[in-house]
Amino acid sequence: MDIKIEPFKPAFFEELLYLMDLNIPLYFAPEEKDDFRNYLENEVEDYYILLVDNKLVGCGGINYDDKNTAVITWDMLHPEYQGQGFGTKLLLFKLDKIKEKTNIERVIVRTSQMAHTFYEKQGFKLLETKKDYWAPGFDLYWMELNV
Repeated sequence: MDIKIEPFKPAFFEELLYLMDLNIPLYFAPEEKDDFRNYLENEVEDYYILLVDNKLVGCGGINYDDKNTAVITWDMLHPEYQGQGFGTKLLLFKLDKIKEKTNIERVIVRTSQMAHTFYEKQGFKLLETKKDYWAPGFDLYWMELNV
């Protein structure tokens, strides 16, 4: 099995939208697709794709809120590849990239009740929740990791 993590390129845009479709409605609300499209078009700072045997199976990014905070953004995996360690591999890759920046002291992730345990397993601590934040039935789980 050949596993690669590469920087996002616009050529992957449609595949990433399809990947999101595969994660709706279990992990994302349908109305979040426009937010993801806007993110890819206008807000990408460090965004990566995960390829397994040259098939795009995952993606996720890093943005920077201020001089010492990194924000994990728009992580998702193809449903057929979930629960096999690929998400962990991508997250650890991103955390290594963050650690290369000497000014970053904390990492934030804003996720939902559907994915927060994944981040807890990696050491993120829950700071706050807000019911129906993303959409009805999709609560905010604000989490932090000190690096």
